Amino acid sequence: MPFAVTILGNNSAIPSHERFPTAQVVTYEDELFLIDCGEGTQMQLARYKIRRNKIHHIFISHLHGDHYFGLIGLINSFNLLQRTEPLHLYAPAELESIIWRQLECAATTLHFTLHFHPLQVPGFQLIADLPHLRISCFPTKHRILCFGFLFEEKPRHRKVIPEKAREAGVPLNFYKNLQQGEDYVSATGKIIPNEELTLPPPQPRKYAYCADTLYDEGLIPYIAGCDLVYHETTYLQQDLHRAIERFHSTTLQAATLARKALQDKGKLLIGHFSSRYERLEDFENECRSIFPETYLALQGATYFVGTPWKARM
Repeated sequence: MPFAVTILGNNSAIPSHERFPTAQVVTYEDELFLIDCGEGTQMQLARYKIRRNKIHHIFISHLHGDHYFGLIGLINSFNLLQRTEPLHLYAPAELESIIWRQLECAATTLHFTLHFHPLQVPGFQLIADLPHLRISCFPTKHRILCFGFLFEEKPRHRKVIPEKAREAGVPLNFYKNLQQGEDYVSATGKIIPNEELTLPPPQPRKYAYCADTLYDEGLIPYIAGCDLVYHETTYLQQDLHRAIERFHSTTLQAATLARKALQDKGKLLIGHFSSRYERLEDFENECRSIFPETYLALQGATYFVGTPWKARM
């Protein structure tokens, strides 16, 4: 099952150097999840040929403009394109009145149902429980209320080994029982252990999105064991003082957190680059000095969660 992250925007504050403000799409199976929606997001969706009608859930980390100023335009486009499927929006509570006020001023009536799910209480919280995926939010340490998001694949069933099952005389209608981990009892009463007839399911995959934040080891319990973690690196280490003043993180801070949380089992994706830097290579180099499995969140690139690891432009 595909589980991947596509970067739409990787800049902080304002568009510059042909970089757009923060936005990314998580793909799981045939469904798309939009995380943050900075200015120009719908243009990026079109540029990278991402099917916006597959987006049913949007997650907004906080109410700084570079993370949500593209949202009302996207909602309006959905409406103009005669969308009828419901849309679920997860965001700080104050955003609900902002959205409805904008629609009211434009005398806009939505053709679809907009379900607003307020993120009000800091702390780890399950916010969406889908058939194959759990999505939770957790607090980050920013200048205003801000959340990260954790996408966790639910455990899958065991895989039946057809030739082994046939040899044991297992009827087809018992295969579901095997997938659930049951042993098989033959007609003669012989118990055939499940492990002889099935293979264990793949390890569930996890992706964490750490939105704007100071260096905070309090994030470690939320992101430990993830296959892929996105963490902001607004500044190079030489500008640590700016990071502290503006409640952001540096390269070495993000890499240090990744090393402590992931050890050698996961990968780090970095973005939210300050407009003061035109070149991005130094970000990756500084992070890799501490956490070698670090990759730039490049616009238009898709990064797969879990193994085998690969990135695609």
